[in-house]
Amino acid sequence: MFWPVFRIPLLVGVLGATGLFAALLGDGGWDALAWVGLGVPAVLGVWGLVRKG
Repeated sequence: MFWPVFRIPLLVGVLGATGLFAALLGDGGWDALAWVGLGVPAVLGVWGLVRKG
């Protein structure tokens, strides 16, 4: 019962945490990882708001 409910939110949280951690680590490839890690949760949030409206 746990995994079907929390699989996607957990994935979004891990992506966000990975993006924040990568932003602290360095430049170059870390910046790209930070953009993806922080961009995907932001896009998913905006998409969910626009889709519901």
